[in-house]
Amino acid sequence: MTQCGIFVELKARAGKEEEVAAFLKSALPLVEAEPETVSWYAVRFDQTTFGIFDSFNNEAGRNAHLQGRVAEALFARAAELFEVPPSVRQPAVLASKP
Repeated sequence: MTQCGIFVELKARAGKEEEVAAFLKSALPLVEAEPETVSWYAVRFDQTTFGIFDSFNNEAGRNAHLQGRVAEALFARAAELFEVPPSVRQPAVLASKP
């Protein structure tokens, strides 16, 4: 059962909006290689605001993702792509539909 998640809010630097969108799309194969990541969504709220939401069955899965290749790539390019450092929140999942 899905028990926990990650929500990351991202604010693109001016002129980097499409680069952020492409970066997020390119992360999908990395996430698909993570067996403990139950779901992963990269979303766009408006021209400059993006987000990532993922879910996991347990803390071990969440921790593995936080130490994985997507997180590494995200933080390696954070200063280049984002106005402020990514805001990583770790919610508990209260209910979900598989």
